[in-house]
This record gives sequence, structure tokens and C-alpha cells, in this order.
Amino acid sequence: MRVLPVGERALLVEASSGDEVEALHAELLRRRGQGSLSAREIVPAARTILLDGLDEPDRLASELAAAEVPPAPPRAGAVVEIPVRYDGPDLADVAAHWGVSPEEVARIHAGTEFRVAFCGFAPGFGYLTGLPPRYDVPRRATPRTAVPAGSVGLAGPYTGVYPRSSPGGWQLIGTTDTVLWDHARVPAALLSPGTRVRFTPIGSAGTA
Repeated sequence: MRVLPVGERALLVEASSGDEVEALHAELLRRRGQGSLSAREIVPAARTILLDGLDEPDRLASELAAAEVPPAPPRAGAVVEIPVRYDGPDLADVAAHWGVSPEEVARIHAGTEFRVAFCGFAPGFGYLTGLPPRYDVPRRATPRTAVPAGSVGLAGPYTGVYPRSSPGGWQLIGTTDTVLWDHARVPAALLSPGTRVRFTPIGSAGTA
């Protein structure tokens, strides 16, 4: 684990894996909740965590560099359920890549509990982990110029839901009517780092 200064009151922690990011993020949130860590923002990404608004960044940097990160605690909190129709245009391609039928892709995906590892790309977009590595899929060779809002896609180890129409190269396996980002909602984002997520099929491959 490497700790780098960012400006006067921020640190960027580089981790060796997504699992280490998850464990460290949970530990930092625990410490902030107990009052032993002063950080205005704790922002995880794929392999890093940004801590901003620190009172003593130098002291914390030394402490983190020498620390052993405890394992992440069992996932807690309510599960956000997202109804999905497994009708995406890339469903057959994903099925071929996995070596299963389209119906089996829907069953595997809906049978997995996901966790939001981090957010980015667009407001409300969460990068969800949970599928075993054997189900990683490559991005499309040619990205689409417009992916409809509500599209459920796969890329590498991640699942994501497009909160609005935008260009994208993820493999689209389904659609949902769930609103991921709503300015009138508090908080506006349905998903945040650490949120547990399950996809509930309301239609699967080959069904109406």
C-alpha cells in the first residue's frame, strides 16, 4: 500500500487490489464514525482511496503506510433490489463468452449479490462487483454512440446501470426502469460505495 500527498490536506492511498480497497474503505469509515479520523471526503475507486479535508495528513500518511488493513467486515445494510428485463442486445454474445445459454446468463446474474465498489463515469453510475472472475467480459470493440438510460451492462469484472443516455462500450444484457439519479431524491444517487445490490428478473431471455 502506497500513500501519496495530494495538495495540503488530502492523501491518495494506492492499494494492491479491489478487495484491499474495500477493506480499507470500511476501516476508514469505521474510524471516522468513531471520531478518530477527521476526513471530509473518503472516495474509493478501483485501486485507490482519496481522503480529503484531513487535519493531520502527514501523521495519517505515516500511520497508513505502516498499517495492516483488517479484513472487511461482513456486508451489512439493506439490499437495493433493481428489477431488470434480461433483453439486452449483447446477451447472446455474453452467453457465448461464458459458454452458457442466455437464460443461464440471466440466472447467474440475478442469483448474485453485488456490492458497489465505487462510483463514477456519470452521476449515479456505480461499479458493482460480485461475479466470479470467470465471468469477466471484455468491453465491445466498437463502443455505441448512445446507450439508453436504464441499460444493464457488463465490462471486465463490473456490472453497471447507465443512469442516463450516453456513449458506452459495455456489454448490454438487460434494461431496468429504476431511476439511478434523481435530483428530487435525498440522496440523489440510489447507489453509493458499499451498497448491496440484487437484480430481480421481471423478464428473462426468451420471455416477454
